[in-house]
Amino acid sequence: MLINELSKKTGLSIHTIRYYENLGMIKGLTDEKVKSNNYKHYNSNTIERLEIIIEAREVGFSLAEIKKILTSWFETTDSKPETLELFQAKIKEIDDKMKYFKQTKRLLEKVCEKIQNND
Repeated sequence: MLINELSKKTGLSIHTIRYYENLGMIKGLTDEKVKSNNYKHYNSNTIERLEIIIEAREVGFSLAEIKKILTSWFETTDSKPETLELFQAKIKEIDDKMKYFKQTKRLLEKVCEKIQNND
């Protein structure tokens, strides 16, 4: 499929898909027989990779972390411990953020209470 179709299937802009390709997270193939254009073709594996990128971005992984995840997921290297460590670190980061936001919320609630009581 061409990048237009890939964009429609994933909901990502063409610019974003090209950006991920420039980072080496996905790869399109050109047809060497066709000399009149440089159109790249993408297979269904690319959709899967982009879906992983989208989901990983949604939960807060950086692009560098996502690249490691993709390498671990799609290549035959045995980096399972490294991938597990990456996910566990992200869980801890989320736990720390939740703790921070709960503390911030309590502080704001106290300020609101003081404002209401002084009026």
